[in-house]
Order: sequence, then structure tokens, then C-alpha cells
Amino acid sequence: MNKLISSVSHHPGLWTQKAPNLSADWQQADINTIASTTQGQNELRQLAPQLAQLSQQGRWIVLISPANIGYKQMLAQAGVRMDRVLLVHAKDEVETLWAMEKALTSGTSSAVIGWTECLDSKDQRRLELVAKSARALGIVFENASAHSPSTSLNKDIEQQNLFSSLH
Repeated sequence: MNKLISSVSHHPGLWTQKAPNLSADWQQADINTIASTTQGQNELRQLAPQLAQLSQQGRWIVLISPANIGYKQMLAQAGVRMDRVLLVHAKDEVETLWAMEKALTSGTSSAVIGWTECLDSKDQRRLELVAKSARALGIVFENASAHSPSTSLNKDIEQQNLFSSLH
């Protein structure tokens, strides 16, 4: 009986404390969803200097289903190492979210940026769960025309808060 009790106390399911972060480079990050009327062009331009710094870490900057907004020139002009940019073309929204989840949690990316039409509550919840184990900066650009005006206004306010903290 004593042997059984002592083995139960070592069961991983009973551990409530997170494992310590062994490397400062592998940091947990949030996933930010931004409704954009420019397919993310203006937002990506603001984010480009931070992406340039992240590209120097030797990990990937992953772009998933990017809109045709001239992102290559924009990122190159900002100093992003283009040999560290990984481009993923997903066939649909489901594959886009799956690719984002894998890239965010793999530990090989420093930033993951995806473009989608509109996230429903199920997809947003999925991203919230992924954010708990994300090892990279995550950005989702949603098509703002797919939202109601009040939702777009709330997202624009959140977007301003996001980029004010990046500088």
C-alpha cells in the first residue's frame, strides 16, 4: 500500500507547477488577431522592424497564406533576413490554422503570421489554447470586411494597443 501511494505522488498528472523555462530565447508569446482593411499591409509595415530583429535569431519568420501586398519587398527593405522567411500556402482556412498551430508550437519559429477571412468563436478558442504553448510571436490578419462595424472598431482599438507596445 505504501509503495502504491508513493508512486502516485510521482505521477505527472499531479504536478501543478509548470516546468521552468530553460532558455530565454524560447519564450511564451500571445497570438494577436487583427482585423485589417488593407489585408495586413499597413500592420505588417509597422511590424517589419521587429520582424527584422527576430530574423537575426536564426529561427523562422513564417508567413501562412499571405495576401498579395508586396510583403517580400516590404520585409527586405526593413532588414528582415529573407533566408529566414518560410512561406506556407494553405489550401483553406482549416489548413491555415493547423499550419499556424504547428509553427507556433514547434520551437523553430520566432514569428508566425497568418492571413484568414474570418475566425469564428471555435477558431478563436483554438488559438487561445495554442497561445498557452506558443513559442513564437503570433499574428493573425483577418479581413475586416467580414466583420460587423462594431467588431471592427473593437479590433482597431486592440490593434493600436498591440503596436504601441511593440516600439
